[in-house]
Amino acid sequence: MNVRRQHISGIAMAATAALGLGTLTACSGASAAGNTDKFDVVASFYPMAFLAERIGGDHVHVTSLTQPGQEPHDLEISAQQTARLQESDAVLYLKNLQPSVDDAVAQSEVKTKIDAASLTSLEKHGNEVGGHAAEHDDHENEELSGLDPHIWLDPVRYAQVAEGVGKAFEKADPDHAADYKTNTAALVKQLDALNTEFRDGLADTKSKVFVTTHAAFGYLAERYGLTEEAINGLDPESEPSAARVKELEKMAKADGVTTVFYETLVSDKTAKTIASDAGLKTDVLDPIEGITDKSRGKDYFSVQQANLKALQTALGAK
Repeated sequence: MNVRRQHISGIAMAATAALGLGTLTACSGASAAGNTDKFDVVASFYPMAFLAERIGGDHVHVTSLTQPGQEPHDLEISAQQTARLQESDAVLYLKNLQPSVDDAVAQSEVKTKIDAASLTSLEKHGNEVGGHAAEHDDHENEELSGLDPHIWLDPVRYAQVAEGVGKAFEKADPDHAADYKTNTAALVKQLDALNTEFRDGLADTKSKVFVTTHAAFGYLAERYGLTEEAINGLDPESEPSAARVKELEKMAKADGVTTVFYETLVSDKTAKTIASDAGLKTDVLDPIEGITDKSRGKDYFSVQQANLKALQTALGAK
């Protein structure tokens, strides 16, 4: 759709095609990196690509910069991906989650740049979020001083982002504005229903505290009156201190914690070590940063419902 696409060289196009950028099912195959007659959207990682596909429907061609199974925080954009970004009609990303994406977007001439972080409210979160966090969380950690980007795990905030993306698509591609509006409304309705499922499903539980390896669930914890205790900070690859591990084991016993949650895209070694030492179970709580064969579902909604069931079991839902 973008008229500038005709100027890209055959070599660059071939290189981009060879790269095999990750795509969603509606835009998979060899056409992922070629010219299309559709509204061409480059998304930074799965939660953004999912929104683009659901809202855009048949009118969009979505390409994800982050490969399935790749940890989004670790993404370094290649020259070929940068070229692909330059030739798109729109880019949908989440500022401050992937620095290399932020740099590429800032330097690009893409007319429609949609920053999901600007479409809802963000907060600062530490190792402990929600509930009695203020009572315990006095850790000094520079890595935790920034805003928490994991807004998509809160269905309410994710719905706000969806509404903003829908409006941006309507403005950028007015010929299909009516369909974008309809698709956005349907997605928001489904997210509202998911919010109700979480709210009702977690309203009456024996414990309100859950332990994760990665501080990704702060917004979800706050939304549903829970407390997230994270082994690591916002960076899933960081290693906890011995003092933090000891503190977690003490807290788990005091708050009736039964389970240490780990995720599919990062090693479960730390979670299993702490769980073994403290006599706890382990289970998956997926931050939905990418869908793989190991995911407990094939899309955002099915994985979120699996997350809800895992939390209900761990917290002793009545």
